[in-house]
Amino acid sequence: MTSLVTLLLVAVTSLVSWLAFNNRQLLDRLILWPPAIERHKQYDRLVTHGFIHADLMHLLFNMITLFFFGRAVEPVFVQEIGMLGFLAFYLSAVVVAILPTYMRHRHDGRYRSLGASGAVSAVLFSYVLMAPWSLIFVMFLPVPAILYGALYIGYSIWMDRQGTDNVNHSAHLWGALYGLMFTLIMEPAVLGHFLRELTNPRFG
Repeated sequence: MTSLVTLLLVAVTSLVSWLAFNNRQLLDRLILWPPAIERHKQYDRLVTHGFIHADLMHLLFNMITLFFFGRAVEPVFVQEIGMLGFLAFYLSAVVVAILPTYMRHRHDGRYRSLGASGAVSAVLFSYVLMAPWSLIFVMFLPVPAILYGALYIGYSIWMDRQGTDNVNHSAHLWGALYGLMFTLIMEPAVLGHFLRELTNPRFG
């Protein structure tokens, strides 16, 4: 089953997030809280924060995105590096996406971060490389993946500079970049495919 890892990640993340909704102690142990890493060497938080979410809508958005795009790209990863390779890609994306944020806030005891958005961004942008003209439905409107990706990056950069909400847009950006780089290093031929696709628009 070529989408086994994606389904497993969705199931485990949903279960852990649901348990943490009703267990403050569990949430506090898994969340990214810089002092716990800096002082107590709880480096596992760099991964575990990606398996908990702020609320049901946060969880649903990330898991629906992971479900659809993870199932689309996982077969390519499995063919190249196996199921464990795809799992390693996802888990490393959780870490890489949050590292710049952690380094910026490592002495800030008030800072906390949670959610799978960075890793989900990595999966999404791997998909954009593979199928740039496929349609992504945004608020029920079909948008080409390449256009969605450009708007997503632009919006994330702008909102990261504004700093007016509680969303970690930096993790989105670093996750997206990691997804692109990992995919190209894994299979350099994807770049040629992407460039050919750009010159031959086919929507759908």
